[in-house]
Amino acid sequence: MRLWGRATALRRKVLCLWLLLLGFALVVLALSDLFNRDRGRSYQKPGLPLHPLHRIPDSPDLEVIVDSRDPALELAVDLAPLKSLQEDQLLFVPSTQGTKNPPQQKKGSYKVLLPGANKDTHAPAPPTHGEMGKAVQLHLEGTERDMELSALEKYGFNEVVSERISLHRLLPEARHPECLGEQYSESLPSASVVICFHDEAWSTLLRTVHSVLDNAPRQYLQEVLLVDDLSQHGHLKSVLSEYVSHLDGVRLIRSTKRLGVGGCRSLGAARAAGEVLVFMDSHCECQKGWLEPLLERVAQDRTRVVSPIMDVIDWQTFQYNATQWPVRGVFDWRLDFLWESNPQLQDKDPDSAVRPLQSPALGGGVVAIDRHFFQSVGAYDPGMLLWGVEQIELSIRVWSCGGSMEVVPCSRVAHLDHHHLPYRFPDQELLQRNKIRIADTWMDAYRKIFYRRDTLAHFIRQSESPNITERLRLKRSLGCRNFHWYLSTVYPQLYIPQDRPALSGELYNVGTGSCADYPRGQGLQGGVMNVAPCSGTGSQHCDLNSDFEVRWGPMGALCLDVKGERVVLSLCPTRRPTASRLQWKFVKLSGQLVHQLSQLCLEVVKEGGVPQSSPKEVNTQSKTGGLFLRPCTHHPRQQWHFEQLVAPKGA
Repeated sequence: MRLWGRATALRRKVLCLWLLLLGFALVVLALSDLFNRDRGRSYQKPGLPLHPLHRIPDSPDLEVIVDSRDPALELAVDLAPLKSLQEDQLLFVPSTQGTKNPPQQKKGSYKVLLPGANKDTHAPAPPTHGEMGKAVQLHLEGTERDMELSALEKYGFNEVVSERISLHRLLPEARHPECLGEQYSESLPSASVVICFHDEAWSTLLRTVHSVLDNAPRQYLQEVLLVDDLSQHGHLKSVLSEYVSHLDGVRLIRSTKRLGVGGCRSLGAARAAGEVLVFMDSHCECQKGWLEPLLERVAQDRTRVVSPIMDVIDWQTFQYNATQWPVRGVFDWRLDFLWESNPQLQDKDPDSAVRPLQSPALGGGVVAIDRHFFQSVGAYDPGMLLWGVEQIELSIRVWSCGGSMEVVPCSRVAHLDHHHLPYRFPDQELLQRNKIRIADTWMDAYRKIFYRRDTLAHFIRQSESPNITERLRLKRSLGCRNFHWYLSTVYPQLYIPQDRPALSGELYNVGTGSCADYPRGQGLQGGVMNVAPCSGTGSQHCDLNSDFEVRWGPMGALCLDVKGERVVLSLCPTRRPTASRLQWKFVKLSGQLVHQLSQLCLEVVKEGGVPQSSPKEVNTQSKTGGLFLRPCTHHPRQQWHFEQLVAPKGA
């Protein structure tokens, strides 16, 4: 009995010892976790929130309601206030200028973290062996994938990767070597960087702000103005106000009304104090030396509007991708903007590596403009709704009303590419309504070309008219030139379609009931043609002109061409005469489209099939499907007709 009692007491002691060891291990893990958190966040300034959901205790309430009719909203004594802001109420958060010499933070180097990699330093490492360890590991990986998918749906990019990258990362040097030795005036104008945001992710917004502060000389940077366009996310409320209050030279303005890109930027311009306005999207990263070249060009000509080269940050990996110079901004006849690269220009002219390039349009990512010129030329059109094509409207107006636009190659800013827009528009036809304002205000008779390539805009315009009275009055008062001048002087490279009846529109194939199609993702260099269901939107528009070219798409820069027997698209010639291989003839009676050089007909070949016009022939090329040249027959797959969705007199 005594032996049994002693054994029981011994077991109890052993159990207590194990419990003590387990408790000690848990305490060590907790302390290790706390140490790792502090070490991982050591780059933060003292007093700044460590996370969007952390609050600073006893922080003063900095949000003050300001009526937008306050005279302080005016740009200057000699400039009229922005009328579009008269009904808005604003919340204004100034920076507390108490910390003049904040401690220097260690800048993180550039690195790419692939999504799916387990880099979480905020939790102890899971077991690496045994069934339980495997289960925990799989759970963590699954949870991380779920977080990435949730972040992608919420923001349109991989926020999980973004949060692991320093707010102060250094981008790889991408400027031309000659840019590094450029000397700029010591009396450059001051700049206000206006960053508008709506429900932006914490990491990308703050990385944009710190990128500006870290890479812009303070003698030229008057201020950074953050303009909140009625964000709803919690981390952009009081926590952001507290964070901004600790940043020297940063101010926060809040609108209690959803303004959109144009209205939000005009609001920032009304509060700005700098001589030059630099409008910047809320998901950008600046290269070293990005600001001085922009200010230099504006200082030399106050009617000049400039943009840096816009590099690309990948939405999934946040990898930095340098844009190849030369590049300029253009748009097509659907009023869709794109950056157009022309590397051959630098081969012909080596000096163009550092020379600013005039551009028919500029993107909205980063734009620098003199504050007084911005106001005098009409700011952003207040009739533009939320988001979309406001940069095209500003570009046409600046050029037509006495200004100019250019891309400055020695200035580089990277812009985060989005997988998709993270929010839905309340009006699904919003973009078309913005385009209608541009067409009716600035394009004169050429707007008919636009309406034939955007049929939704055409039908909206048939039922309602935009109120553009004020913009037309502005156009007259500024003495702006017409759109014909813009096309012939600024953008002569844009092909002007002829859109002849029965020889333009969707190219419809009788045998398949489909239309000739070219996927947008294949780019402007050309590729294989195929057929697809007719869209009815005007995006598949073709134009058989008097030079016997079949011009494809809303820009008309690609022509129907042949490669062997396959029909492809290639860049149209910029000089005449047209090469014979690019010439076609349409036989209205039979519906055949005949290639003039070979005298063969355009035929649809289904994927995996053989041509119906010559079933005995076995051609491995045709098994991929698409459009081919075949001996002319009366088979329905060789019968075509042009469907003009908007009649020439209907626009």
